[in-house]
Amino acid sequence: MPSIKHEAARCLKCKKPMCAANCPVSTQIPEIMNLFLEGKIAEAGRILFENNPLSAITSVICPHERNCLGHCVLGNKGGPVEFFRVEEYISRYYLETMEVPDIRKNGIKVAVSGAGPAGLSMTMQLLMKGYDVTLFEAQENIGGVLRYGIPPFRLPRDLLDMYKDIMIRMGLKFRPNTRIGANIEIDDLFLDGYKAVFVATGTGRPNKLGLLGETLGHVHFAIDYLKSPETLELGNRVAVVGAGNVAIDAARTAVRRQHSHVTILHYKGEEDVTANHDEIEMAEIDGVEFVHYAQAVRILEDCVRCVRVLKKEDEDGNTVFEEDYSETFDVPADSVILAIGQGPGADMNTGTVKLTQKGLLDVNEWGETSTPGVFAAGDIVTGPKTVVEAVAFTKKSIHPPGGISEKPVKESNKPRVIRRGVFICCFCAILLLLLTLSLYCLIRYLFFMAMAISTDTSSRNG
Repeated sequence: MPSIKHEAARCLKCKKPMCAANCPVSTQIPEIMNLFLEGKIAEAGRILFENNPLSAITSVICPHERNCLGHCVLGNKGGPVEFFRVEEYISRYYLETMEVPDIRKNGIKVAVSGAGPAGLSMTMQLLMKGYDVTLFEAQENIGGVLRYGIPPFRLPRDLLDMYKDIMIRMGLKFRPNTRIGANIEIDDLFLDGYKAVFVATGTGRPNKLGLLGETLGHVHFAIDYLKSPETLELGNRVAVVGAGNVAIDAARTAVRRQHSHVTILHYKGEEDVTANHDEIEMAEIDGVEFVHYAQAVRILEDCVRCVRVLKKEDEDGNTVFEEDYSETFDVPADSVILAIGQGPGADMNTGTVKLTQKGLLDVNEWGETSTPGVFAAGDIVTGPKTVVEAVAFTKKSIHPPGGISEKPVKESNKPRVIRRGVFICCFCAILLLLLTLSLYCLIRYLFFMAMAISTDTSSRNG
């Protein structure tokens, strides 16, 4: 493998670089390459960090073939420049040697909900601009899908630990094991003086197949399995339904932790697999078996029953996939892992924030929701996307046209909290009044009953 210095020297430093034009965060690749070759690694690292705070992560897990690597002009006649290798080295070096600058605080309190890719990117950008940031996270540590969804052999956990240390040194207040919408609601944050709330809770609810057998004890959702693979005993044969990046991660984890024979069942063909090409190649090297054009129709105790899928063209020339139910075949499985996508969970009370038909947060191009002061970015807005796409969206959300207001939040942001308090007070007052009246009536009743009994007793004695 050529050295990273050799890769940097191969770069043509194009005046109109297609690699940078097709980078979701517009990384200035030629400039970084020149600085690296000149030995100005710290300066190159600073530029990368300020443009994309998660460059040390995206350089590792980005789908490079779709972005910079796939658009390098040298790839037309030979091997494209592997900029991501240079970026990974520079970015990690910068994190390890970074001295936190003296940031002038502006005194504005901002809350960020969710410590996944979008939340981390947003938090670091806000901290660098001098905001007083509190990061709320439902799990015990930062990272979200980076820590609890991507296995360590793909993304080293020490990178996340370095990011956490840097943010705390920049003044971050971190609240783990705290889910916005449970004990704390968005309106509560405004009442406590926060001027803006950035929601970046991701899409953590796994999609269901809707098949018979999905509730059996040996069936698991991939995103749940990846959170704590050590807690499950999968057996010798594992079937994974789905062929995206999450499915590949689950399959490779099962091979490593359980030494299982893993079969991936894919509805479409090899050319239609949505996972990164290099990850597919690594999965095949690991021994993962792919069965294409296979649709699961039922999960049994010891296998997954499937039918073949036929690839056809309709009358308009469009490619369609049709199941052939004339014959079934079984794929042996001691355990089944489902990886067919994720959606927004019901774990966050969004209050008055408007949702889309898919349950995602409805925002404008700047990430502003229907509620003033509430912004959103990442998968909770777009649905499942790549990490670098989440970072790209946060870069726009940090610069809304009206900025982040320093004024107190309007009353319209907190009517539900106030109405709830008024309602509880009125209810308690009415309840107390009813109890008082009931007690008064009971005492009168007992008094007159006692008088009647006394009168009756006196007349009998007379």
